[in-house]
Amino acid sequence: MTEPGHGDPLVEGVKRRGERHRRWLSRGEPSVARHLAQIGVLGWLIVVPTITGIFAGRWLDTAFKSGLFWTAPLLMLGLALGCWSAWKWMGRS
Repeated sequence: MTEPGHGDPLVEGVKRRGERHRRWLSRGEPSVARHLAQIGVLGWLIVVPTITGIFAGRWLDTAFKSGLFWTAPLLMLGLALGCWSAWKWMGRS
């Protein structure tokens, strides 16, 4: 038999919150440098896939002489991938 609330998103959220609170009590408040480092990592998580999509799209457009046919969708795909990975990274932190 499973325990009550097993798999319930609310129960899981409360457990994560409690774990974060216990970690905060043991480690204390993160430094300003740590917060700045997190912001930097988030920026790179979004920028790198976006720029990669632009470069790949421009390369394909140049190879096939297709204007912006590949650049625009790969830009959007890179941006979406970057935002998704940043969202997942923040969820783990």
